[in-house]
Amino acid sequence: MSLTVSVEPAFTDDQILLPVIAQDATSGAVLMLAYMNRAAWEQTLATGNAVYFSRSRNRLWRKGEESGNVQTVREIYIDCDADTILLKVDQAGSAACHEGYVSCFFRRREGDSWVVEGERVFDPGEVYRSEKAD
Repeated sequence: MSLTVSVEPAFTDDQILLPVIAQDATSGAVLMLAYMNRAAWEQTLATGNAVYFSRSRNRLWRKGEESGNVQTVREIYIDCDADTILLKVDQAGSAACHEGYVSCFFRRREGDSWVVEGERVFDPGEVYRSEKAD
């Protein structure tokens, strides 16, 4: 059953940042967590590509602007409180993670240790020009 409702993400002002989960639209794998402000939200809606707010750069960040690993948005969800966004995306390129892994969630806790799962699919040093990667 579907019901159309009038709701928007809870951007109470232009500075608030909401968490955004990027999930592969095909596999369902969680790719990354980022943040959006109102401007990033509006550009994502306008372009159909994921635009986030980079806290480290203090500016909008168009996913893939350096790497070419653009995220094309297929579906958008918000949670019950309208304060978390879920983007189901088609991930261009081989990875979402700036460390060269398909997902930013490539380390799994096992006992008292962290285990790296999966293989690095690209060398970040060969892809990124700047210190702050996407």
